[in-house]
Amino acid sequence: MTTRTREITPKSTMGEVLETYPSAKRALFQAYHIGGCHSCGYELGEALENVCASHGLEDVSEVIEFIKKSQEQDDKVQVSAREVAEMVRSRVPFKFLDVRSEEEWQVAKISGAQLVTEQLVQEIMTSWPKDTTIVVHCHHGMRSLDAASYLIGHGFQNVRSLAGGIDAWSREVDPTVPTY
Repeated sequence: MTTRTREITPKSTMGEVLETYPSAKRALFQAYHIGGCHSCGYELGEALENVCASHGLEDVSEVIEFIKKSQEQDDKVQVSAREVAEMVRSRVPFKFLDVRSEEEWQVAKISGAQLVTEQLVQEIMTSWPKDTTIVVHCHHGMRSLDAASYLIGHGFQNVRSLAGGIDAWSREVDPTVPTY
């Protein structure tokens, strides 16, 4: 788990919350419907306690604990580019999925990764064993965390997200993969 350099409090701004716990944006939306659209949004300078109050959440400490636990879960799901490269090198069997757009795929791709399509999602959901080892990646690692959470939520037990995405892969493993 990553060590946090700062703690958040009810008085912390949403900018501070998101900087300290990057998974908070996804966690707050999934659990409390905070931040996903205009009517449930917030300003980065707004205090967490005010955001909670405007959404009818009285126990801010409970929300803070939820944010922390969500970040711990995200930290456990992430795998470094070097770890994935070692999996490839040592021929560990796993499915390597790219959750970026077709346009991004055309710009840069990691050898061995498969672009996720609607048809592939159907195949995964209907025929892949739930213990299949899966590594998902995107550009910087945020969409792949969403995809990993989705798969885990559907019962897949061995899902990881490439921390830093294809950008980290290019910087740390294979500089021939273009950055964009």
